[in-house]
Amino acid sequence: MTNPVIVLCPGQGAQAVGMGKAWYDASPEARAVLDAATARLGTRLGAPLTTLCFEGPAERLNQTDVSQPAIFAVAIACWRAILAKRNMGNGEQPIAATAGLSLGEYTALVVAGAMTFEDGLELVTLRGRAMQDAADSPEARAGGGGGMLALIGATDEQAEDICTKARESQVLVGANFNAPGQVVLSGHKQACVRAAKAAEAMNLRSAMLPVAGAFHSPLMAPAAERLAQALATTSIREPRCPVYSNVTAMPHAPLAGMPVSDTIRRRLVEQLTSPVRWAQTCVAMSSTTGVEYVELAPGKTLAGLFRRINRDVKVLTHDTP
Repeated sequence: MTNPVIVLCPGQGAQAVGMGKAWYDASPEARAVLDAATARLGTRLGAPLTTLCFEGPAERLNQTDVSQPAIFAVAIACWRAILAKRNMGNGEQPIAATAGLSLGEYTALVVAGAMTFEDGLELVTLRGRAMQDAADSPEARAGGGGGMLALIGATDEQAEDICTKARESQVLVGANFNAPGQVVLSGHKQACVRAAKAAEAMNLRSAMLPVAGAFHSPLMAPAAERLAQALATTSIREPRCPVYSNVTAMPHAPLAGMPVSDTIRRRLVEQLTSPVRWAQTCVAMSSTTGVEYVELAPGKTLAGLFRRINRDVKVLTHDTP
């Protein structure tokens, strides 16, 4: 009997021109997923999904409304190919848990059977569009637009201290707690510029991220409202295995008499304006023994983060077959 797997699903930032092409060429199962996604989305992204994934241009692929459905579709294509390759379809290799970074939580829910691929694709496409629109809203533009600032080497406490010093009357919060020494702040761009100066005064390095807006901050509230409406009409089932929530760093579970399907809806809405607690999630998953860690395409970001969180955990990446 092979070890159960923990499936790690990439988030925004993992995209790159050419992603998914090797899987598309090597696996009929992966090809079927990407062709189905391309057919379903039609002209909504301005060009066929497979064209954007395989040929770019990078400027368009990097935009939030394209990168989110693109990463999701490539990750599920990779997963279906792995299922076929490993003969896992009948539970020969059980899934111990799934987890995804931000956008990747939708992939994790599909892998765990909590929602269909088609529903997941529609949700992430709407999510990407809604986040792009929220980034362009008057509330975000009032502070010079929204931005995100990566702090290199900062503790969680130092990140909070920088937010307090630089926030003033604008939005500035900790958005991604990815690994020890890797924290991302999010908020008004002017506040991010002040935060960079505050970090420098504390002998910390920082870098502005090339993103469309202030993700995982209160500036995403308009997107959260639109997502809540879509989730209300989306069928969600109880997952077949634990699925970790970015908001709580714990598996989704029933809450105060609320079925798990409703808590999943609530957490996915909260996720847009709440910090991603990825480091905590990985620490929690690390307590599971006798498992194999699998990172889906595209990219190898999550394996790199896990090395910084727990060097004893070996993550097998699947950027290409």
